[in-house]
Amino acid sequence: MNFVSKGQPLTRAGLTKVLGMLGLGPNDSAYIWTMVEVETAGVTQGFGFRVDHRPQILFERHIFRKYTNGRFDSEAPDISGPAGGYGLLSEQYNKLEKALALCTKAKLGVEPALKSASWGMGQVMGFNHQVVGFKSAANMVKAMIKGEDQQLAAMAGFLNANGLTARLINKEWASFAKIYNGPNYWQNQYDVKLAEQYQRFASGSLPNLEMRTAQVALLFLGYAPGKIDGIIGPRTRAAIKTFRIAAGLPAGEELDGPAYQVLCKKAAIRP
Repeated sequence: MNFVSKGQPLTRAGLTKVLGMLGLGPNDSAYIWTMVEVETAGVTQGFGFRVDHRPQILFERHIFRKYTNGRFDSEAPDISGPAGGYGLLSEQYNKLEKALALCTKAKLGVEPALKSASWGMGQVMGFNHQVVGFKSAANMVKAMIKGEDQQLAAMAGFLNANGLTARLINKEWASFAKIYNGPNYWQNQYDVKLAEQYQRFASGSLPNLEMRTAQVALLFLGYAPGKIDGIIGPRTRAAIKTFRIAAGLPAGEELDGPAYQVLCKKAAIRP
């Protein structure tokens, strides 16, 4: 299965759609960015794709064990077992590909493997495909591959299906975190982080979508802009400066219109 795409970052239309799915208005995006900042930071660092244009994933061996009835425990304990950590982020696709190969050999299809990973900027588990609107995990993954618009929509579907939307809107951070992160949410202070980040975003410090798209383009082109957060910090400025020189544009560290268009075109991203 090919997991590579253009890695299209979140668009204004995609953000507007998700706001509508959650019953929020155009001025309520602080709720969305709070989720992206806190709930996806550990794996995705705020962006739903890896630098190689594949969606961010985490493979969970105990889930794979569940959907294959433990038949691969002895043969492949690194990807099938009752316990064990995720391992390095760089290893996740190797684990997924190994699971897919085992399932193919055993004529189980792709579903057990795809259900056993969490996908995209919201890290929605493959086994949640039905509650987020897909007939199969494969269909959900195909959507996740297309871009962050689809990834964020799946995340919103998960919130709606699990009674989390009202808790989010009412700022019931502890009960929200308990359901989304599990009963041990307090160990990582998820509720505290949610409250802090909502306060920051609600005060007007919102990401700039065009700058965020530019950061994604810089990342894909190898210019290391730092965190994909829609804020033009020192690393992003340095990356823009280097890109402008390489692209034959006037020297500088600002992202003007012409530089933005050239940057997106070179990275094959829709501006």
